[in-house]
Parts: sequence; C-alpha cells; structure tokens
Amino acid sequence: MTFHELQQAIIRNAYAYGERFHITIDEDFALLKLYEEIGEFAQAILIHRKKSRPEKHMPEDKSRELVAHELADVVGMAIVLAHFLDVDLEKAFEKKWLKKPGTS
Repeated sequence: MTFHELQQAIIRNAYAYGERFHITIDEDFALLKLYEEIGEFAQAILIHRKKSRPEKHMPEDKSRELVAHELADVVGMAIVLAHFLDVDLEKAFEKKWLKKPGTS
C-alpha cells in the first residue's frame, strides 16, 4: 500500500465513522479528536513505563500494543486533519524529513 492509498483509506474510514455515529467529520472534529488521541497516547506511555496507578499496569507486550494502538490513532487523526487543511503530507514529509543532508 502506498502512502497515498493509506491516506485515502484512513479518510474513508473517518467519514464512515461519522456516518455510523452521526458525527460531522470536519476540521474542528479532526483537530479536537487529535488532541484527544494525543492524551490517550500519553496515558499509554505512562502505563507502559509503569508511571501510572498500579491498577493500570499490564504486561509489557500488552502495554507496547496499547502504545502502538494509540500512536496509530494520533497519526491517523493527523492524516484526517491534513485532508481538511488541504496539506499534501507526502510532499511535506519529503521536504521536511527526507531532504538531502546539508540543505535547508
């Protein structure tokens, strides 16, 4: 699956979620949902590092899976938000993260 195909699948999934739960998926939703997912990711990291209440602790393989799940939610919502902001993330990654060393 290419990055573009992944983006399109995530966006379709977001709209399907909105239809299923009668939620308008728009820029405001995507931004606020991204904040929510970042909080859940932070909580998963605290649980994984055993810096949460002891009753939330779990075996390392389960906490690592929780971290991965929540990070996927963060990235997914960032992709949905990019859609609403008309940002070409693939191009942005190429310019920001994959540029040749020594260039700015």
